[in-house]
Amino acid sequence: MKQGTEIVTFGCRLNTYESEVMRSHAEKAGLDNAIVFNTCAVTAEAERQARQAIRRARRENPAARVIVTGCAAQVNPDAFAEMDEVDLVIGNDEKMQAASWQPAFALHANEKVRVNDIMSVRETAGHLVEGLEGRARAFVQVQNGCDHRCTFCIIPYGRGPSRSVPAGEVVAQVRTLVENGYREVVLTGVDMTSYGGDLPGRPSLGNLARRILKLVPELERLRLSSIDSIEADDDLMRLIADEERLMPHLHLSLQAGDDMILKRMKRRHLRDDSIRFCEEARRLRPDIVFGADFITGFPTETDEMFENTMRLVDECELTWLHVFPFSPRPGTPAAKMPQVARERGKRRAEKLRAKGAARIAEHLEQGLGATADVLMESPTLGRTHQFTPVRVTEKARVGDILPVRLAAHDGRSFEGLRAA
Repeated sequence: MKQGTEIVTFGCRLNTYESEVMRSHAEKAGLDNAIVFNTCAVTAEAERQARQAIRRARRENPAARVIVTGCAAQVNPDAFAEMDEVDLVIGNDEKMQAASWQPAFALHANEKVRVNDIMSVRETAGHLVEGLEGRARAFVQVQNGCDHRCTFCIIPYGRGPSRSVPAGEVVAQVRTLVENGYREVVLTGVDMTSYGGDLPGRPSLGNLARRILKLVPELERLRLSSIDSIEADDDLMRLIADEERLMPHLHLSLQAGDDMILKRMKRRHLRDDSIRFCEEARRLRPDIVFGADFITGFPTETDEMFENTMRLVDECELTWLHVFPFSPRPGTPAAKMPQVARERGKRRAEKLRAKGAARIAEHLEQGLGATADVLMESPTLGRTHQFTPVRVTEKARVGDILPVRLAAHDGRSFEGLRAA
């Protein structure tokens, strides 16, 4: 019998956090001989990879109970239920409930599918995670769901409406993590800049971050995961300018750099909005570094439209690019639009990734010779405050923050020497 519960996580940082909540529930319930797949639905490829991993796990563990959850299971539960390898499918709301991990249910459920209507969920509880297994930094969920309807995205149907964790619960969890030795905390959510819209007084994300830093003064580093720059509030911008403990690294949900494509995606910003945001954030915090999500080969995208996206990388001075070729999701408006040939979208993705690689090399070249505080993720690998990877010759403890001289680079990461 397989000891304990193994959890296989796909997709976003929020899934990583939720996997730890599930792990805690399963351990407290004494659930044994189970493998849980926490799936992602952001692309068809993500769902294909989950299916492949499920089949492999069944071959290797024929006696284990295979449970599937996450966004792909939420939006397409019957498809997973039809797999012979799967014993149980539970939804995104159900996976966060302790009762779902009691052996009496998880191992002996009479129904194969337990997925409720996620659109009816109106609250997100703060789940106390005392640490994240094997990680130097901890993630804290502050928001879930999304009220927007980008034409390419299935995630609102996997996550439900936008809902926020009350600030007091967030602060309490951050304090617990710091007490347990974590020196960096990452705030995460599906549409994080919509934080607070459903709470009394409508506190903003910037207000929440300021409260955390004020009420948990021992926290050394606070980092934000992906944000929608058009929703960045004034308090957040002031925090970028004034608070050194807020890390100078923002990952932006940009998706494209052409106005017509942005309109067809039903995004709420245009290319000039992105440029203005990056210029203002850099004025407030000159050492800030940006990452961004992009989709290539979106329906109707011409070569000229794609070149507008390529130019945006330079105009916004982006560094860390996360690039997807468009993958139509059934049930989304974009799937019904005139499609760009799949291979053309892939070629554009390769070109944009090459642009990103050049931007990383330029960022590394500019940083040579400096000394940076590096949070160690393994005995020899860590990241700077700008989220730049650094390989250190002298081994260190995971979770330590060390002064490191950035002596060389290989085009992807720094090579560092521990400074005195």
